[in-house]
Order: sequence, then structure tokens, then C-alpha cells
Amino acid sequence: MTEAKSHIMELRHLRYFIAVAEQLHFSKAAEQLHIAQPPLSQQIRQLEQEIGVPLFHRTRRSVTLTTAGEAFLEEARKTIAQAERAIQVAHQAHQGEIGHLEIGFVSSATAEAIPELMQRFHRQIPRVAIGLHGMFTVEVVQALHTKTIQAGLLHPPIADEELTLQTICDEPLLVALPEHHRLARQSQVIITQLKDEGFLTYPRAWNPGTYDQAIAYCQQAGFTMRVAQETNSMQTTLGLVAAELGVALVPSSCRLLRTTGVVYRPLEGKPPTMTLALAWHPLHITPPLRQFIAITLDYAQEKQALSQV
Repeated sequence: MTEAKSHIMELRHLRYFIAVAEQLHFSKAAEQLHIAQPPLSQQIRQLEQEIGVPLFHRTRRSVTLTTAGEAFLEEARKTIAQAERAIQVAHQAHQGEIGHLEIGFVSSATAEAIPELMQRFHRQIPRVAIGLHGMFTVEVVQALHTKTIQAGLLHPPIADEELTLQTICDEPLLVALPEHHRLARQSQVIITQLKDEGFLTYPRAWNPGTYDQAIAYCQQAGFTMRVAQETNSMQTTLGLVAAELGVALVPSSCRLLRTTGVVYRPLEGKPPTMTLALAWHPLHITPPLRQFIAITLDYAQEKQALSQV
């Protein structure tokens, strides 16, 4: 049994061979390759010696491919094409144009930020696969450290100095009411009018900043917020509001969710704002993440400009 010989050849040998095979003339091929004819002829002979079969029939008047040469030409073209493809893919990966990106997000972001950012990202970077994961703020923080996700949309403040945060927007809080609620006909609601209401909110452990903000707002108005029920998503919260199981303080973008049976009313005076921010770990930046950060920053600047109009 003959042991298979290991062959090592360079891509330039294949390119030289293809040029000669296409021109069927060493001088023309050398001119095309911008090299002298003798070194080209020598490289082709070395290639034939390396693979152990003749690739060309040579006479004084003509050069033609052998049967082995014709078969080798087809595979050589494939190899060169694949090598060029590999180079292209490497550049695309370096630029963040291909790959994947895992994003965690708080449920309030589904009203506006996530749809807008996903549309922009897909339009600009269509070949990066996106994985979306609904989470609470504390889960986003944990997932960024474990590299389960590379980017997170969350509600600050967070007690974590290792992560980088970029504010996307600051949204004033509104009150979400059942459509037949006694206050639903008012153009705006005074926070003290809600002192006897049951509030729907997330558990404090999942979004401590948001929870404490709502508690403090009510306390400043002279009453303690009574939690009627804790929920696990903005959609669930609004569904329970529609079922008349309580009211909720929500960021203004939630109006875009248009939940049947729910009305939104602004709060009189200067209600607190809820911040939505993009978070990432500066030591875990990938090219697709870099692209996503840039797109998010552009979106945030547009949001800020519109808020100042």
C-alpha cells in the first residue's frame, strides 16, 4: 500500500498555473503576472514536481493542458476563490459586518428602542445575526459579566463600576390607567390622586433603581405607594392595568404599545424620568458590538435633539 504524500504549495503557485493554463503561453502569462518568463517556467516545473504529475504538454510551438492539468485547473480555481473568500470574510469580521450579537433588554425597551435599533442595525449590518433576550436590569448586568450577552438595555442606576453605560433617553413617567378609571377623563393626573390606588410594579430585586424611584416619588407627595401586585414584564403590567387590577407608573414610550383597555395620562408638574441606557463590558467588545454601540449612539443623539425641539 502506497502512503499518501503530503503536498505543500503556495497560493502563488496556483495563480501562476492558472495564468499559464488560461493563456496557454508562458510569455503572455508572465507578462500578465508582471514577472519574467524563466522564473515562471521554473515555478510551474516545481509545482509539477511537487504534485508528481505533468500539468502541461510543451512543444516548441504550443502549450496544452494534460488531462491531469485540466482537472487540476478546476480545483485550483476553487482554491483561489475560497482563499479570496476567506480574506474577504476576515475583513468583514474585523469590521463587524458578519458574526453574531446577543442583546439583553428590559421589557419597556420593546415599546420603541428595540424595534428602532433592530431596524437600523439590520439595514446597516444585515449579515450579523442578532439574539434578543428579555431581562430585568439586574439580569442584564449579570449576563454582561458572564458574556451571555454583549450588550444590554437597562434602567440605571446600577451598582457596577466595571460596565460602561451610555444614556439613550430620559423619559418622563406617565400613569397607566384602566380606560374606565375615574381619572381617565382628566387631561393630566396629580400624583396625590393616586394615593388610594394599588400599584403594579416589578419586584425591587429585579429593578431596584426604578422601584426606589417610584417609591420616593409617592413619598415626596405625602403617601406610601401600595403595591397591589408585582409583575414580570411591561406587557404583563399593562395587561393587569387593562383588567382593572391596579395602576402603573410607566415611561412615556409605553404609549406606543397601545394596549387595549389602557389609557395614559401625564402627571402634573415635573414627574421623575426613567432613564434607558445601553450597557456593555469594555473588556468584552467585539466588532459587531462596536457597530451596535455606534448605531445606538446615533439613535440617542437623535432622541436628544428631538426632545429639545
